[in-house]
Amino acid sequence: MIRYHLSYQNPLTHFVDITLTISQNQQRDLYLQLPAWRPGRYELQHFAQKLRGITAQANGQSIPISKMTKDRWLVEAGEADTLYISYSFFARQMDAGGSWLDEEQLYLNPINCLMAVEGREQEPSQLQLYIPAHWEIACGLPEKEKHVLEAPNFDALVDSPFIASGSLKKEVYEVNGNRFYIWLQGDCQPDWEKIKCDFAAFTREQLEVFGDFPVPAYHYLNQILPYRFYHGVEHSHSTVITLGPGELLMQPSLYKELLGVSSHELFHTWNIKKIRPEEMLPYNFAQENYFRTGYVAEGITTYYGDYMLARAGVFTATQYFEELNTTLQRYFADDGHHHLSLADSSFDLWLDGYKPGIPDRKVSIYIKGSLTALLLDLQLRQATNNAASLDTVMRKMWENFGKKDIGYTEQDYAALVDEVAGQSFCDYFDNFIYGTTPLEPALDEALQFVGCTLKAQENPLLHEGIYGFKTTSDQMVKVTAVAPNSPASKVLSIDDELVALNGRKLENNLQQLLALQPRAVELILFREKKLRTVTLRTDGKNYYSKFTIEKCADATEAQKQNFKLWLKQEF
Repeated sequence: MIRYHLSYQNPLTHFVDITLTISQNQQRDLYLQLPAWRPGRYELQHFAQKLRGITAQANGQSIPISKMTKDRWLVEAGEADTLYISYSFFARQMDAGGSWLDEEQLYLNPINCLMAVEGREQEPSQLQLYIPAHWEIACGLPEKEKHVLEAPNFDALVDSPFIASGSLKKEVYEVNGNRFYIWLQGDCQPDWEKIKCDFAAFTREQLEVFGDFPVPAYHYLNQILPYRFYHGVEHSHSTVITLGPGELLMQPSLYKELLGVSSHELFHTWNIKKIRPEEMLPYNFAQENYFRTGYVAEGITTYYGDYMLARAGVFTATQYFEELNTTLQRYFADDGHHHLSLADSSFDLWLDGYKPGIPDRKVSIYIKGSLTALLLDLQLRQATNNAASLDTVMRKMWENFGKKDIGYTEQDYAALVDEVAGQSFCDYFDNFIYGTTPLEPALDEALQFVGCTLKAQENPLLHEGIYGFKTTSDQMVKVTAVAPNSPASKVLSIDDELVALNGRKLENNLQQLLALQPRAVELILFREKKLRTVTLRTDGKNYYSKFTIEKCADATEAQKQNFKLWLKQEF
């Protein structure tokens, strides 16, 4: 067994002291590997930059330890049977994938800081915490004795974040014999009965899709923060969610975020933690794990997160459409969908998937992925006259791959869609997964099946809709995006600071001045600290259109019935 001991001296320094005890060593040259990334965020994160003072000992004496790569070390163990590796980790990143230490709690994602002993990753691990005696631990791992956690292997260990604190709140609900723990750390006043009722509802709906649950118990680890925040990360037996501000937890605007992210992360328990791409079975924590099926892992999960809430009756149809419409606005916010396919954008997660990047280069696998999942669901329902749906595909993915611990390929997934549909869906994949064909016509046609339509409206913001540029909303009017081939593209650049319009100083009045319908717009601006004057003229076209999904006023009874079968709500 590999043992990890965690302690700290002064929580206000945020340094956690870690000792790794390696017994029964048989390697003269022993290698240690710290993960370079974490599942759920497919980019290298270089956790080694937060380690300090790495030393090695054996038989009461120091032994040589040297760094071989950015996050791999060589220990010259010689004949030593038991080795001790010690170092400190700076825990001061409060998000769902980070770690945090202060006087109130120790919150840790072990993948941030625990080293693997190469060649012994499949051995059981023990994690002992030296924390105040009255503190409780919220974690998906079993607590074998007080403040001692055990994992069957290294992967399970680093996939099990925990919150240790003396102020944790906890409630439990059960669905189909499975226990679900909701932990809250932070200042808030939860309405536990409402929370448990709503969580049980979407949990039942997800269990109906898959039939059974991958693990006997599941833990929602919620960091409720005193400032605005939103983030969630999936794990095999748990999820970490960071959300705030805590005083608004039960207000509709924030509570819907709690529901949405919780439903999304629960769906991941099947889809990515068990139903996993071939390239990630097993995970290689030392380097990139390139995969092109992010539209399955994240896109489908994003679709089902809110969709399950509607099917469970937690969201009304109107509330669900509001979330769909927000997704549409994000999709059409730039022209990236014209330039890089969904599959290629998945591969490029490791390059720039989690930052804005250059203008109009790529699409989000979460946003376009969820819209293509909606499209596929509706097309499958239409092709099979409601005999099958995306539910059917996901149930088969669970049975054929997830339950059997077999990784799936892009070809496996496409073949399964064809099997469920009873016909070839190659046009769907060629156009919307591997190609950059516009979604609007196909999505509108699919929505007609359930009595809805995709409606385009002119952007009410005149500088966006008529001239094709976006700006910041604070006091300094700075250009943040420019639509290709728009009037703005001929005279404006991103980061231009707009000072005046037709002689009037700009101070939160851009919309009002443009509403005067000037024939020409003379803008005074700073570009790279130099004052310039440019002229904007309209071209009669519209840019950054707003798309919404709406019910058709003339929907037929058949369409209304299809709607009910899809959403489990009356039209």
